[in-house]
Amino acid sequence: MSQQPALELSQRSRWAKDQAISFLMQQAVENRGVISLAAGLVDEASLPVSECRTAMNDLFSDDARARHALQYGTTGGADVLREQLRHHLARLERCSVEQLNLDVKQLVLTTGSQQLLALVADALFDPGDICLVAAPTYFVFLGVLNGVGARAIPIETDARGLNPQALDAELTRLDAAGELPRVKLIYIVSEFENPSGVSIATERRREVVALAKKWSRDHRLFVLDDAAYRELRYDGEARPSLWSFDEARDTVILAQTFSKSFSPGVRVGMGVLPKSLVGPVCDLKGNDDFGSPNLNQHLLATVLASGRYESHVNEVCAAYRLKRDAMLAALDHEFAGVPGVTWLRPEGGLYVWLTLPEEIETGFSSRLFQLATKTHRVMYVPGELCYPAGTAAVRKNQMRLSYGVQDAAGITEGIRRLAAAIRELQT
Repeated sequence: MSQQPALELSQRSRWAKDQAISFLMQQAVENRGVISLAAGLVDEASLPVSECRTAMNDLFSDDARARHALQYGTTGGADVLREQLRHHLARLERCSVEQLNLDVKQLVLTTGSQQLLALVADALFDPGDICLVAAPTYFVFLGVLNGVGARAIPIETDARGLNPQALDAELTRLDAAGELPRVKLIYIVSEFENPSGVSIATERRREVVALAKKWSRDHRLFVLDDAAYRELRYDGEARPSLWSFDEARDTVILAQTFSKSFSPGVRVGMGVLPKSLVGPVCDLKGNDDFGSPNLNQHLLATVLASGRYESHVNEVCAAYRLKRDAMLAALDHEFAGVPGVTWLRPEGGLYVWLTLPEEIETGFSSRLFQLATKTHRVMYVPGELCYPAGTAAVRKNQMRLSYGVQDAAGITEGIRRLAAAIRELQT
């Protein structure tokens, strides 16, 4: 029998292999009956069935309009939705459309915000280039960086978000080492961060943008603000966005999505880009799809025009507030007063960040992960995934807990099972 020729894959294919998100999805499928506090999925009951049904009926009540929605769209996105999103962004920024100082062509519509993150990475990074990230940060974006051969360097954070002094110190160090030309991007999840739930303090937002401009010497250093959870606020006052501190509109890339606030199945994301990046990002996007799903964009435009979107977001926030409170109450019940166990109380978003005693590791190969998933049948995201691998910042005793999928009873039971697994490990 003749030997099969070797499979020759690209370097980028090899960089992208063994993604943690794929393993987590596999575990969820293979371990039926496990309560997942890992999945960052949205609440099934909150999905906008009636809103979409009404909008689709409206859209298809006019044959010409329906045919336009069913035709190919443009790479940048449907103009009818981009214009709606200028008004939507003005509401979020608490200003007029004119005060936005934003050309509608700077709004690029993508297949969820994840596509925008990938496009920006493709546009900016050559292998060996540097992205500065909060520690911890969104682990799927770390996978995106790996996929383009970029280096992720962690920046210290605390309960008020990324530390600007630490950011400035790292940029100073990189400059002294002759590596400043390789630094292309600062990546921040500004609101209710995935995974920590932290929102960066207002004065720090201003400082981060100022530092990006300060260190833009021979090339532009961009800030990517991944504001996926921006509209999921349950407590406290809304803060000015990082983007609002970029008055020249040449430094901050704002990424938002309707997957969390409306529907992940619709798959509409939005990028607000500096003019210098619109062409490069759209050129790359043209190679990928020359336009994200046009029908979905017209559907969302119809929902926004009707006023039903804002009322739906209010309902979503009310539902998630109850679920967040259920998780915090369960953590209080199971862990209050337990030495070395701490957690952050988010004002919004979908996640709670739990820290255990230093000696308890939470990774996929750890005794705790095996006990939790196999014996006690509960799943979480190991915290070490949220740090750039191989760096001194990595902590192995943390985990991300999501209250997005489970109802209040499932959350309470899931935390009870997790606590039982930890107690068993400590006996």
